[in-house]
Order: sequence, then C-alpha cells, then structure tokens
Amino acid sequence: MDSNPPVSRIPCVLNWLSRCSARWAFCLFALWWLTVPGRSACLMAEELARPNILWLVSEDHGPHLGCLGDTQATTPHADRLATKGLRYQRCWSNAPVCAPARTTLITGLYAPSTGAEHMRSMVRHPRGQQMYPQLLRAAGYYCTNNAKEDYNIEKPGKVWDESSKQAHWKKRPSERPFFAVFNSEKSHESRLRIRPHRQIHDPAKVRVPAYHPDTPEVRQDWAQYYDTVTEADSDAGFRLKELDEAGLAESTIVFYFADHGSGMPRNKRWPINAGLHVPLIVYIPEMYRTLRPPEYQAGGISDRLVSFVDFAPTLLSLAGVEPPQWMQGHAFLGRHVEPPQPFVHGFRGRMDERYDLVRSVTDGRYVYVRQYMPHLIYGQHVEYMFQTPTTRVWKQLHDAGKLTPEQDQFWNAKPPEELYDLQKDPDEVQNLAGSPDHQGIKLKLRQAQRDLALQIRDVGFMPEGERFARAGEHSLYDFGHDDQQYPFAAVFEAAETASMLDPAAVPALKQMLTARDSAVRYWAALGIMMRGKPAVVAARDELLAALRDDSPHVAIAAAHALGEHGTDEDLKRVLPFLIDHADGSRHDVFVAIAALTVLEAMKNKVAPFAMRIKALPNDVPVPDARYKPYVPRLLEDLQAGLR
Repeated sequence: MDSNPPVSRIPCVLNWLSRCSARWAFCLFALWWLTVPGRSACLMAEELARPNILWLVSEDHGPHLGCLGDTQATTPHADRLATKGLRYQRCWSNAPVCAPARTTLITGLYAPSTGAEHMRSMVRHPRGQQMYPQLLRAAGYYCTNNAKEDYNIEKPGKVWDESSKQAHWKKRPSERPFFAVFNSEKSHESRLRIRPHRQIHDPAKVRVPAYHPDTPEVRQDWAQYYDTVTEADSDAGFRLKELDEAGLAESTIVFYFADHGSGMPRNKRWPINAGLHVPLIVYIPEMYRTLRPPEYQAGGISDRLVSFVDFAPTLLSLAGVEPPQWMQGHAFLGRHVEPPQPFVHGFRGRMDERYDLVRSVTDGRYVYVRQYMPHLIYGQHVEYMFQTPTTRVWKQLHDAGKLTPEQDQFWNAKPPEELYDLQKDPDEVQNLAGSPDHQGIKLKLRQAQRDLALQIRDVGFMPEGERFARAGEHSLYDFGHDDQQYPFAAVFEAAETASMLDPAAVPALKQMLTARDSAVRYWAALGIMMRGKPAVVAARDELLAALRDDSPHVAIAAAHALGEHGTDEDLKRVLPFLIDHADGSRHDVFVAIAALTVLEAMKNKVAPFAMRIKALPNDVPVPDARYKPYVPRLLEDLQAGLR
C-alpha cells in the first residue's frame, strides 16, 4: 500500500476543506495527511463533513412529471434533476391533505398515532420526543423552513433556526451544514379555480380519468392543474440555480417531492393511490456516494415502497444520526438504512368540518381501503372542495342522473372494503373486494392494515372530543399507549364489527351498548344505525337507554339511529336533544360538530325546528383557532338545506 494518498484524491478533500476556516482547514488537513496514510481522502472528507440537505416541496400535485412518464407534464427542472438522481416510483404521502401529511413528516410518526390525523386540528406533542429539525440542529445543522408549517401538533420548543418567508440556507454560519426546506404554493388546489387564467396546456389534450365526467369545466381544471405544476417546477428550478451559483450543488443532497396528490376532487382528501402517490426525486452527489442506496444510479428508478413517515429517520440517517426508536418510519437512505418494507399506509380523518375514518394500504400493485364509516358518501360537502368547478359540475350531473357508474360512485355510500389493481385499473374504479379471485390479496392487505393500527395504537377509533376529554393534560400519543385509558383491542374490534355491516352482528352490537368503555358503546350505536331500520327496531330499548349515556358522543350516535330509523315518537324525542347538543355555547365544539352532522343527515325531518336551528350560535369557544370555521360552515349548510 502506498504511504502517500494518490494526488487525484486531494481535490475531493479540498472541496470539503474549503468550507472550513483557514486555520481549522490547515490543522485538519495536516492531521489527515500525517496520521491516516493510504486512506481514501474522499471517504475521510465524507465522514467529517456532513452533507447539506435541500428539500424542494410543491403543494397538491401527484406524480405528474415528464420524468415519471406523464406526456402532458411540462417539468424541465424536475426532469433535469432526475437525469442525475433517483426517481421513486412508489412514494405515498400517508395523508391526502397537507396538515396531517406535514405533521407525519415533522414527527416521524403516523398522525393517527398522535391524534393529529384530522384536517385541521391541534394536539399535544408526545412526552420526551422531538421534531426532526431539533435533532438535526443538535447534530450541528442550520435548519430553515420557507415557509409553510401547518402542523396539527404543538411544537416542543424551538424547532427551526428560522421558519419564515425570509428563511434561507444563505444565513447559516459558514462552518455549519444546512438543512433547508423551500415550499412552492404555485400548484395548490386554490390555483385551479382562478379565472381568468393564461392557458399553457390544451384542455382538449388532457386525459380525463374514468371517475370524472368529461366536460369543458373538468378539462379546464385538469389543464390548469398541469399549468400550476409547471409553475411549481419553475420555483424548484430557481432554488436549484441558487445552489449551483453558490458552488454547493455537489455538496448538497436534494429531495424534490409534493405534499400529497393533486388538488383535483377525488385525488385530494382521498387515501387511495390518486390522493397519496407523490413524486419523489433524490439526488446524492458523488461526494456522498456511500449514503446512496444500492439501486442508486444517475437517472435510475427505485421500486422501493416509501412514505412520509420514513422521511424523518431518513434525514437523520443521511446526517449520520441514528434515528430514535420511537420514530415509526424506516430510513431508506444514509448510514442507518433499513430493509425495504412490504407495505405503505394511508389514512383519512375529519376533512375540515366533515368527519370520516378511512385507512388504506398498498403493496405497490394493489390498494386496499377500509371504510369505517361506510354510511357516509365519498363526496361529503366540504365547502373548500366545492369551490373547484369540477366538483360543482360533477355534483350537478349526479343530481341529474347523467353519470356513468364509475363517475357516480363518488356521490354514494361506500362499501366497507375496497380493493384496486393499479396495474389494470390505475383510476381505481373497479372494486375487487368481492372478487373470488382476489380474496387472498384482500386478506393479506386487510391484515397489514390491522397490524399497523395495533402497532401504532391508532387513536382515530375514538371520537375526537372523547379522546381529548379522557387524555386531559396528556398528549393523545401517550394516552393512546396506556391500555388502561385506551383499551385499544376492545375499541378496535368494536369498530371492525360495527363497520363491516354484517346483519348477524346485531346481537353482539346490542351487548356492546352495555360495555364499560364509552368508545365501544359509541361504535355499537353507530353500527346499529348503519344497518338501518331492522337493526334499530331490534335494539330500540338499548338505544333509548343510550340517549342517557354519560358520553355525549354515544348519546348522539344513538339519537342518530332512532331519529333516522325509529318511530315518530323517537324522532320527537331526539330532535330537541340534538338541537341542544348542537349549541356550541352549551357543549364543546366537538359535541356541536357531531350533533350538527346528524341534524344535516336528517334535514328532511327537522324542518319544524328551523327557527331553533337558525338561533344556534355561530361563534363558539374552541380549544384552538384551527377549529373555529367548522360550526359556522355546518350551520350554513344545514340552514341552506332547510331553505
């Protein structure tokens, strides 16, 4: 072995040393030269100098990039990055809306584990844990965010060195590596509906998916979506140019990705592939080649399944920091890379003012969707979604009976289980859950979904207000991991039994109405309501008793069952009860939302109480400002329905 390192290796070391002060550079170079003869200078520099890391994030856009095979997309900057980086074919955002997706990113925890899955909400941070920028800062990184946060979880102290529209890696102390996030809002859902609009892509040439009606409004929205993706790509190009002009392109790892699927209806807000599949391109310079995964090559493609819960441990792994055990994801790059996982997971909770509970999982080809509230239609009236022209014309055509079966699915109640073959059915419109030929894969994915719920102690199976009331001053994560406070197995099995809609389960559900835990009783009442009149008649006595339950959420579910499918006497009993609980000045905001939701579902029966409903207060106390719009929106929708 040579006693002196080859001269050809010296520039690699000097490239790193140029980032240090002159005095330290000389000392470190001398130490390396004198004490480690024969060792690779590049490897030495790589171990001592941690990489800069740059995240380029765009909003509300799926894998609609030229480099990912979309012939309509105009994305030259992302495409150019892909020629020297690695494209991930199967990246899921875990959540199909920004706040829970970004909460998953910042914590390294599935949002249903922290209780932060609702859009939007605010929960306490788990005791003894930190957000990933705090761990990077402790490792010496200068961390900036420009500028969207939108977390559903409280920050445990100072998280970023700077988080603002002015935040930039250029402000870092010269000796520190940086981690920087730049977020483009150019492709956000709200940009789809701006008129007038300067057209870039031709509406006549876009592909309209099978679930959307082929109308001028829909084509315009899809074309405008592609226009916004091009604008977001330009923002990424600007940031990449900044990096190059600073001479940092070859010492910085770059991620390009989006926060969830496109802003088009039935993409955004839905935890199927259309709502969760996002682009992901990662460029790791030659200087840090030992941080690359085995499949990495310039312009390469990875089939590894990754999702947002994996990003925090991956960042730490790239920085040479071992991810903490409490993180629920798996590093897919860096020094602490873990084996590929067989599944990635998605979830949907409350979407603004509308409750729902959906969980999903994919193995890369098949997508399994578990609907725990199948009585609710897909296209619930979320006010923000209805601002998009596609949503409005789509609903009008449904009301007029002018949709194909594939297009009409969105406006109907849901089956408990769905299964889609992405290879044969990329639009996810042919439900294979009942296919005899697909029972094996359905059972496999069903079990994967159940296993994750148990592993993370999914607190989404408890009504939102109930879990806050029980947790008290504790975080919902810590509450959820205490089996005395949250008997997960019993609650989860009640939700499974209730939502599968098997008529033979009515006796078991009646028995559950007397269970010790209120969350079990809640699912029992909901399960009876979802089975319709025969079940309600069979359980009438138990439901009447449940109207007096200590938990208002159990009582409201029982009132829904009796009001929807009971006798005229039952209806007269439950309507005043529901209107009382819809008063957010007398009950907390979560109780008011639950009661208003039931009243709207029964709006054809509540007309005699229109004046009392009109008198309900709009401005109600909330635990956080993020909850403030929901009662006013529900009241507006309810009153509009009565008119």
